[in-house]
Amino acid sequence: MSTLKQSPDECLILVKAVPHRSSSYSETVCCAGVGRDHKWRRLYPVPFRILQEPQKFARWDWLKYQYTSPRHDGRKESQKVVPESIRVTSSLRQSERSRLAGIMTRENFHEAESRYETLTLLKPKELTLKWQKKSQSELTDEARKHADLANQFSFFDAPAKPLTPCPYEFSFKWKSDSGTEHSHTCDDWETSTAFFRRRAKLSSEDEALKSLKNTYETDYLNKGMRLAFGTHSRRKSQWLLVGILRVDDQVQHELGF
Repeated sequence: MSTLKQSPDECLILVKAVPHRSSSYSETVCCAGVGRDHKWRRLYPVPFRILQEPQKFARWDWLKYQYTSPRHDGRKESQKVVPESIRVTSSLRQSERSRLAGIMTRENFHEAESRYETLTLLKPKELTLKWQKKSQSELTDEARKHADLANQFSFFDAPAKPLTPCPYEFSFKWKSDSGTEHSHTCDDWETSTAFFRRRAKLSSEDEALKSLKNTYETDYLNKGMRLAFGTHSRRKSQWLLVGILRVDDQVQHELGF
């Protein structure tokens, strides 16, 4: 446990990015969410796959945790979370998600930057899911790295199966209400997880990809969705797509906090 001064906080999780290898923290997941004050929190490093089962959280879960101030990240929302302190307390009801998303949604990146925010939600007017199949050498390299990390976890008596790399890199071309076109690689963990689930359920990879495409381009877009973005830790002007949120824009209720 960290010997630095720790502070308590609470956060509603909105973002779980794809696990990445970190030279300092092994395999970690960058997570982000919103406090009861409607301000963003960025939580890292979170060794999600070796957390205790009661600690493993999903999008829309409320967490309580301890954190310290990061030494090498000046972004105001960033918190260095103490993993063993994470506790899931409740989940936000589906009927309450739309209003929260509305509060946190900005018109464009410029508005977020003008508020000195390094995390934001944007609402797409049009959206197209694209994918690129990874080469066999890329998949082999990713699999080897994840196997190394799984072995490293075992030194801490925290067994974890090596993460299976997704065979596709997903990206979105999308247009905002103002008509501005954008293109971003998708770093949302739930997108690759959804692909694996559909591939297991359907007859082929092609069917899984078509199903995923229909979900985002038709179901999500028509019923309501937000794209979650965060700035790069070193390139502050670069916005990364870190989450895809399904919200129902037809439902408006008061938030329970």
